[in-house]
Amino acid sequence: MSDRTFTLDEAHMLLPILESLLKQAIHGKKLIEDVDAELQETAHRVFLNGGMLLNVVHLAQRKADRQKAIRRIKDALAEIDATGVQVKDIDIGLLDFPCKVEGEILLLCWKLGEPNITHWHSTSEGFTGRKPIDHRIANAGKKRPK
Repeated sequence: MSDRTFTLDEAHMLLPILESLLKQAIHGKKLIEDVDAELQETAHRVFLNGGMLLNVVHLAQRKADRQKAIRRIKDALAEIDATGVQVKDIDIGLLDFPCKVEGEILLLCWKLGEPNITHWHSTSEGFTGRKPIDHRIANAGKKRPK
């Protein structure tokens, strides 16, 4: 895990890239779930029928699609992780950005679909502990004029 921290502005600048990577991972996860359901249904039909002819080319392609999706998910999540941003929940698209505020590390919290980062929580809280960003967090890390 990275020790990198972000200002609110830095986190906002990364959102378009992170959103794209997160969507790739979510799409891949859905494809895996669809292939798994299809393979399970096929196995169930084979069991109920006591055997049957299968389109092995189709099934092999679906398994290959599944493996490619796994690789895409791992790559997307690794790329997000490399930025120092934390993926908290892939299902809802939840990301946390560590932010240093008055010597304390807080987490700027963003959920897929939100236009901007508008909430934060402490490292001991989760999504349910989100609070609106206040001026102290919005100004953290900014240079003050002399």
